[in-house]
Amino acid sequence: MDKKSDSIDDGVSEAQSCSASLGATGGSDSRVDSQLADAIRLKTEGNAFYREKNVRSAIGRYHRALLVLRGLDSEVTSSLKAFRPQSPTLTPEQEELLRSTQIDCYNNLAACLLQREVVDYARVQEYSLKVLQWRAGDIKALYRAGVATLELGDAQTARHYLLQASRGKPNDANVKKQLQRVEERLSKDFEKEKALYKGMFNKQKQAEEEDAVEKNPNQV
Repeated sequence: MDKKSDSIDDGVSEAQSCSASLGATGGSDSRVDSQLADAIRLKTEGNAFYREKNVRSAIGRYHRALLVLRGLDSEVTSSLKAFRPQSPTLTPEQEELLRSTQIDCYNNLAACLLQREVVDYARVQEYSLKVLQWRAGDIKALYRAGVATLELGDAQTARHYLLQASRGKPNDANVKKQLQRVEERLSKDFEKEKALYKGMFNKQKQAEEEDAVEKNPNQV
């Protein structure tokens, strides 16, 4: 799951279940079914672009899919109920399909960003944490959150994410590699901190000795 081998979430199972779920909700708002189908289509197109190494187009498709789903997400629309009383109410099946598609899109966006020459690690972290908010044990999101957090300078938190990823995939070479990087960074940080405190202690000791000399010059 490094920059070269990071894989996206295909979401084939969601695509296959989509027709069954939407078909089973004949009495529900057909507009909701249509928007869910559009979002899944955009996500699938994004996956195809990713495989073709057309990362820019893939990112565009994932963003468009999320924009379509935004109007259906109860977490977004609940605050607008007073202004938009016509906001649709989703069935449990539609809610599940909505969330799984969002998770795939955010996960895949993070994977795409890691393929760029200049990586926006803050955005990778943001998307990965979004996934973990909904699916706490997602291995890929934990891994990417760990990588991004390490690059952003927080090795301790990165270690937390990567250790969780390691529990899910104990033999994954990329997770092991990043954990090794984390331990090396923590070791360096510890040595720097120790040297800093040593320097502060030496300065304090020297200041105390100089102060003692000023107060008792005859003792020198």
